[in-house]
Amino acid sequence: MDSISIQETKKMNFNIENIISRSPRLETVIMVEKFIKDNSGDFKKTELFNKLPKKVMWGTFNVILKYLWDTNKIGIDRKGFVVYIWNPEAARIFKDRKRY
Repeated sequence: MDSISIQETKKMNFNIENIISRSPRLETVIMVEKFIKDNSGDFKKTELFNKLPKKVMWGTFNVILKYLWDTNKIGIDRKGFVVYIWNPEAARIFKDRKRY
């Protein structure tokens, strides 16, 4: 793992090691993802949690953030703001390109 990846991993601490069976419902995942997309770069992690349209448990919220992070849908900037980075158009271009 290069130094950039280590730094990024340290910045986005999800604290899900001690969470037992926190499987969020699909509608909750979609709600959090949509809220992040609509408010990209406006809130840090805790602020984001407090501003969600519906309340979720902190552990469940962290599981959702980890999923979005692992699937490259969110990132975190240098100041700690959660940013939506998923670009379906770019993903389609990469998916459809010819392999050599």
